[in-house]
Amino acid sequence: SSIYGQVVFTITILSVFLFVSVGVIFRSVNERYLNSIIQHIGDNISSIVEGALYHSMLSNDRSALHNALDVLNTLPDIEDVNMYDSQDNLVYSSFSDNPSGRNNPNCKDCHDNFNTMFPGNEKSFKIVNLDSKCEMSVKDHEYRLLMMKSPILNEESCYTGSCHAHQESDEVLGSLVIRIPLEELDAAVNTTSRNFFVLASITTLLLATFLLFFTKRKIQRPLTQIIKASEAISNGDTSTRLDMHSTQMSDIKMLSSAFNDMMDNLQSATDELQDWSYQLEHKVQKKSEELSAIQHELIHVERIASLGKLSSSVAHEINNPLSGVLTYTKLVYKQLLKLDFKESDKEPMLKYLKVIEEETKRCGDIVKGLLDFSRKDQLDFKTHHLHNILRDAYVLMEHQMKMVNITFSTDFSASSDSIYCNVNQIKQASIAILLNAFEAVRENGEIVMKTSNPDENSIKLEIVDNGVGIDPGDIPHVFEPFFSAKEKTSGIGLGLAIVHGIVQNHKGKIEIDSELGKGTCISLILPIKDIQDDSKRA
Repeated sequence: SSIYGQVVFTITILSVFLFVSVGVIFRSVNERYLNSIIQHIGDNISSIVEGALYHSMLSNDRSALHNALDVLNTLPDIEDVNMYDSQDNLVYSSFSDNPSGRNNPNCKDCHDNFNTMFPGNEKSFKIVNLDSKCEMSVKDHEYRLLMMKSPILNEESCYTGSCHAHQESDEVLGSLVIRIPLEELDAAVNTTSRNFFVLASITTLLLATFLLFFTKRKIQRPLTQIIKASEAISNGDTSTRLDMHSTQMSDIKMLSSAFNDMMDNLQSATDELQDWSYQLEHKVQKKSEELSAIQHELIHVERIASLGKLSSSVAHEINNPLSGVLTYTKLVYKQLLKLDFKESDKEPMLKYLKVIEEETKRCGDIVKGLLDFSRKDQLDFKTHHLHNILRDAYVLMEHQMKMVNITFSTDFSASSDSIYCNVNQIKQASIAILLNAFEAVRENGEIVMKTSNPDENSIKLEIVDNGVGIDPGDIPHVFEPFFSAKEKTSGIGLGLAIVHGIVQNHKGKIEIDSELGKGTCISLILPIKDIQDDSKRA
């Protein structure tokens, strides 16, 4: 059912058909040619015999006639010679001197009339095959014979001759029947036919072998490669390509080229789909991260908002009692200084009162921090230059940095620093970050406060230190209220939470990048506000 099988079957059928056709044509042509040669040979021999007998018949010399016939009968190319008169009676036969004593040499038992075998008064020929029932000789022949009948016509020289044996009205005086052996001619023909069929068989076999080899090399192999390539592609291997050679047939080459072009296009489409898939996956992952960050930010904002409301109510409730405790503590401390006690008894009491005062102040600071955290001061928003606000913060923190040998520097590279803000809140946020950096660095540390414009619509404030850094697990929680990663317990954990709230109030973003042992960078990104816009609003 395969193409190669059908081609092989077709080649085999065509080869057999070609062989048979050529054989039949050769046999037909050969037989015609052989018959023409046989007839030509018979005609020549008949003419020679007639010429040899002409003078003896003209002189009506029977003795000379019989002698000439005997001589002709001895020739190797003549099987036998028989002569008949005008009444078809045998006058001379090669079989015996007594023709009438032979076994029907004139075929009277086979033919009612001699003319039925050789009709007409013209030369006629008949080939006696091996299986012919006509027996004109006592010998058993193993080859074919050519039987010729040559009529002896009554010519003018015959009826005007001196013998006057015939009348002028006689048309046919008799006939001469000669048989010629075809043994040598048939042997040559058989040899030629045998050689032809052997040569034709070899030629057909070579042609069929060549066609099969050509078909296998030019058709089956490329088709097998195409099938294997198709199977490889069905298994997912899109890198498969067909080999192309200059010796390939043009159709196979065009098919291979089209197949390779198709696979190149398929590979390109597959790569493009994979690329789109990777891009889509990356975009989905990025969006998921952004949504997760936004969700985390919303949760954080909600938590801070709820905590702010709670802190505001709690702070107001405990602020008054704390003020009273602090006031009475100071009053008792002053009264105790005026009383006349032993120093050994007074000093411990004064010390205890001082501790109560300090702890009460610390509670007051906590309450103040809660109030600052919950306060939404948006009444004093104006357009200011961020660099001026940062310079004020620098002046406030510079002396404190120098006291512990911390290198404190600024790098205000931003070309545009106008922001719409509450000055006190921005200053409070920057100082809170600087205080965190101050507490994180060791002696001889370094803190840098710098600005830049990441784009034309924003300004970025970065406060960088080379302190101890923040643990990666703590970074997501540093903006939560009351969370502190400091080793000391001086902080209340509201600094960065308040900074986060301030940045949100100013529609900005806060980012943190830290590595343990190397330092921390906290960035505030705020929108730029043109001063001219603020003057137009005014």
